[in-house]
Amino acid sequence: MASPFQSGATSIRANGVDLGIESFGREADPLVLLIGGTTMLSWPDALCERLASGGRRVVRYDLRDSGTSTTLDPENPAYDLRDLAADAAALVGTLGASTAHLGGVGVGGMVAQIAALDYPDAFSALTLVGTRPVAPGPVDDDLPDHDHTILSTVFSRAFPDWTDRDAVAAFAEAGAAPMANDPEQARTTAARIWDRTPSADPSVHQANQLGMVFSRINCTPRWRERLGDLTIPTLVVHGRADPFFPVGNGQALAAEIPAAQLLILDNMGTALPHTAADEVAIAMLGIESAPTVQRT
Repeated sequence: MASPFQSGATSIRANGVDLGIESFGREADPLVLLIGGTTMLSWPDALCERLASGGRRVVRYDLRDSGTSTTLDPENPAYDLRDLAADAAALVGTLGASTAHLGGVGVGGMVAQIAALDYPDAFSALTLVGTRPVAPGPVDDDLPDHDHTILSTVFSRAFPDWTDRDAVAAFAEAGAAPMANDPEQARTTAARIWDRTPSADPSVHQANQLGMVFSRINCTPRWRERLGDLTIPTLVVHGRADPFFPVGNGQALAAEIPAAQLLILDNMGTALPHTAADEVAIAMLGIESAPTVQRT
């Protein structure tokens, strides 16, 4: 039976591209816009439904070259980080809202930071989950880098046949525990991502499952030095067990964004666990009433 807060998936054109979206809640309610990392399923259904039951219109969406969004060539993207940020800002108006609470998870959190900095009038609050203040590539000296011992184990495995749904789901399940994620949740999410992939091309399936396209786009110029300019209420959520972006990255974000609130989840790795939906939703709704930072 469908959730009473879910109104279905579709595609919407914004900033010249078609973006796959899924909506929860009533259209008249304040908008919460959730950037996929890279697909929208990085945001658990339970969290979207909990936000909708709290009186929010929730729209989660796929980044370009992922999910059901415009997919051209994931191995050679012809856009950059700021194009993805512009997509987020354009979506707010296309969805008929004046502002939105913007959320980004993983790579989507990097997009969200840029969007909030470059389009301050489009966003009223910001939630950053499992991300960091610098782009893929060499990390700043004061930030903890990936746990290369764990990642070498996870990513040295033979890839599955990306056209085989069961093999892809099993691959995700087997790689979950080292990343401090729930194996069953990883398996179910991977199967859903596979089902939503509109192409039979193995490279497209691989891009959807691993988010590899993001490491190939141009992420310059830096934005970390601008984080102090953010004035909207901000929540930073990070997993204490995250080996990909260790928790010090979330702590740095919260320290550099004025008046940001930090929520560390002890049992979270790289993925938002379904079991944390209530706690995260309460925190997200709570920051919306926080005062904006006043600049002199």
